[in-house]
Order: sequence, then structure tokens, then C-alpha cells
Amino acid sequence: MQDMQDMIERLNHSGKRLSKGHRRIAQYIIDHYEKAVFMTASKLGECVGVSESTVVRFASALGYEGYPQLQRSLQELVSHRLTANQRFEMSSEIKPEEALNNVLKSDMTNLRATLEELDKNAFESAVHRFLNARRIYVMGLRSAAPLAQFMGYYLNFIFDSVHLIASSTTDVFEEISRIGEGDVLFGISFPRYSTRTVEAMEFAKRQGAQVIALTDGPMSPLNDAADDCLTAHTDMASFVDSLAAPLSVINALLVALGLHRKEELSLHFRQLESIWASHSTYLEEGSHHG
Repeated sequence: MQDMQDMIERLNHSGKRLSKGHRRIAQYIIDHYEKAVFMTASKLGECVGVSESTVVRFASALGYEGYPQLQRSLQELVSHRLTANQRFEMSSEIKPEEALNNVLKSDMTNLRATLEELDKNAFESAVHRFLNARRIYVMGLRSAAPLAQFMGYYLNFIFDSVHLIASSTTDVFEEISRIGEGDVLFGISFPRYSTRTVEAMEFAKRQGAQVIALTDGPMSPLNDAADDCLTAHTDMASFVDSLAAPLSVINALLVALGLHRKEELSLHFRQLESIWASHSTYLEEGSHHG
């Protein structure tokens, strides 16, 4: 994946060697990136006043296999620059009755792409870091907070010392002030990235802790701060983040960790079942009326 400067450079300088039609496409992408990156080749051609095949040839001229590959690169580049309002405007063309189909299909696409692209070695390495950790810190702020809470809830069944940092109302640095060697910080953030999460990850690393990231790709600022980076696709042309794929990756981590700790976990659950039963934590069969 090209880094941002390189991609913008390529678009800015492509005019020197590209045809007039190609120059117009490049200029349109630079001027209207927030719209262009989610357009099909035919829609982009229509806006610029060139044919769909010209748009496809433009992608090839920039060194991509085809238009979808160029589009994916552009989406990665601009995703963290889009404001909530820009994302909302992009989705406003969808008819309300199409929302269910569009969103579920988008989630399925994200899951498939995540399965294909996730680095399996990084996943295995992350599992071993968790298993050998003295203390585990799970951090997810703003829209990533539900992911962190879900993960923290289940990690507490598997490990004794789990600290959840999911609220930005407290000073996150106070919450991780004791982090050090032997500890693991798991940071979760997607575009637009949380400044606090990146800073906390960098702080943890300086303190000698191991850092694992769950984010959207190698261009994410979390990637530079992490020992292992797990990636999940969250593409959604809307103001809402698609968290289906990140949640699936978290589920996979939890299952893998549970399998490594099978015996302790089995014993723990047997103890919990008796506690839950004595406190009527869950509805028992036949105890509610239809």
C-alpha cells in the first residue's frame, strides 16, 4: 500500500505524462476526494466527463491492476480525513428502504476482506503475548469503547488482572500509569483515529510494555506504535462505523485464548454457574410466564 504522500504525489504529478482525460480524473480526485473514493468507475467517469474505460485505463497508468485496487488505496488514504458530516453526506444517496441490504452486504464484504488480509502470524503472536502477560490493559475510546467493553468482559473470565480503559472522562494516563514490563496494552481505534489511544500506546511502549493494535490497516497511526498489528475492515459509506469485522477478530482472539486456558476456564465457569444460580442472575426455564 502506497503511503499518503506518495499517492498524492503520484496524482499531482501524473498530469505530466497522462492524457487530458486522465489529468481531469486526477484533478477531480484531488479536489473531491471525499466523494471520488466511493464512486464506481462509471460514476467517476460521468462526473469528470470521460468514459468508464478511460477511468479503468487511468488506474492502470498509475500502476494498479484495475480500478478497484486504486479505489481501495484511495479509501485507505482518506478514511481518517473524512469528517462525520462528509461520511453522512456520502450515504445520503441511499434510500432508507435499501439501508438493511446495503449495510449487511457491506459488513459481509468487510468480514471476507478481513479474513483474507489479516496477518495470521501477528494473530498468533498476539495470543502468546496475552497468555504471558502479567497484566492486561484493553483500551478503546469513543466508537471503539463498546469493542473494548465486550473484550474486557470476556477477558475477565480468562485472566485475573484485566484493566478496561473505555471512557475518555477520566485521564487515561492515570489509568495506565503503572504499566510496565510484562504488561500488555491492547489498543483499538479506527478512522477517525483517537489521539488519546495512540498516545497511550506510545507511552506504554516507552514504559517497556508490549503493545497490540486492532485497527484498519498498515497506514493507521496505531500500526507504528504496536508490536503486533491486527487489521480489520470497517468500510462503510456512512457516519456509522462498521464494527462487524473488528468484533469478529476480538471473538477469534477470545476463543483462541479460552482454548489455551481450557482447564482453568472450565473450573472457573463451574464456580460461576453456582454463583449465578444462587443469585438468579439468569432467567431459568419455566420461571417466566408467556
